[in-house]
Amino acid sequence: MGKCPIVLDRTGKDIHAEAARIRAEGPVTRVEVPGGYLAWSVTNYTVGRQILADPRFSKNAREHWPALINGEVPPDWELITWVMMDNVTTREGADHDRLRKLVAHAFAPRQVEAARGHIEKLVAGLLDDLERVPPGEVVDIKGQFTYLLTALVICDLFGVPPQARDRMLQGAVTNSKTTNTREESGANLHQWHEAMEELVAEKKANPGTDLTSVLVQAKEDGSMMTNDELVGTLHVMLGAGSETLGNVMSHLVVDLLENPQQLELVRSGQYTWQDAFNEALRKDAAIAQLPFRYATEDAEVAGVQITKGDLVLIAYAGIGRDPELHGETADQFDLTRADKTNLAFGHGPHYCLGRSLATMQAMIAMPALFERFPNMRLAVPVSEIPPQGTFIMNGYGSVPVYLNAPVPALA
Repeated sequence: MGKCPIVLDRTGKDIHAEAARIRAEGPVTRVEVPGGYLAWSVTNYTVGRQILADPRFSKNAREHWPALINGEVPPDWELITWVMMDNVTTREGADHDRLRKLVAHAFAPRQVEAARGHIEKLVAGLLDDLERVPPGEVVDIKGQFTYLLTALVICDLFGVPPQARDRMLQGAVTNSKTTNTREESGANLHQWHEAMEELVAEKKANPGTDLTSVLVQAKEDGSMMTNDELVGTLHVMLGAGSETLGNVMSHLVVDLLENPQQLELVRSGQYTWQDAFNEALRKDAAIAQLPFRYATEDAEVAGVQITKGDLVLIAYAGIGRDPELHGETADQFDLTRADKTNLAFGHGPHYCLGRSLATMQAMIAMPALFERFPNMRLAVPVSEIPPQGTFIMNGYGSVPVYLNAPVPALA
């Protein structure tokens, strides 16, 4: 392992090149995040899976990060939201189990299945809108479909009123950026938190059938969520529910358009859309480097000594392309790959509750998009598609395409 930590690129210019550089130093490698804080980045599948299930690595900064506990972390630190959130993703033990059971009410199979018709209607409406685009005009398929769909679905399901959606969604988008100034991060945390509090107050006063109302009224052994827990839960649900799936579907669109032979395997029925989605999850997990876990005691992992209080990042995007698991072709999109094992939805106690909802959306949206626009083509080479501008998310800033391309496919 190199003597100097690898400073994570705040612009996220090339997530996978950076992950490869980190991996070359070892499965657990020192990195530096904004503010000069040191952390360990895990890019190996086996080690990542181990840590995700290891109680010695907590997600609760308030109890296990000395710099925060001692008041050394400034309130306007660029990543302050990631350590100050109080929700199911940052609790451990019995407290985590209680909150997870309460949140699970919103993602029960009947709740998810009840959303199918609404999702199908949203997909059809967005595709109708895209059909009105004049031939030859470039469309950002992420902004106008893959991300827009997930944002609409999550806002509709959680009963976010139209006038509040821009504030809610912009809060999540800004939170995921790592190019923010301290002033921007602080202002975003304030306005985003305020917007969530307003939604909780409204649903308490006027509950409906939406998932926020379900959370407000949910009980587990007679216990209900506190106001802070509700607000914190909405932070993670609305943020993760829009940004993450939108990124994975955007990558899937690009990979299928860039590899027409792979697309034909799906269209011909030789492989399913579920196969395609699973390979997209493996090759391009939505999260690049997830902040943070905290060592609750000294621990040796993969030959590396991690000290109590150390920060740990799980490099999901890098883990999906771990050559120890997926070989020399780990960087390639390949539907025929027999083993598509990945950690894109996490592992262990904090495994993603929204997996079934995310999968349903992808299984409705992706075939419908490619059926409606069979001649869709990328408008620029893949190398010119802009990155999202973050080392936390693994996404594109936009995905320019021709829907009914009057131009030949890119070579």
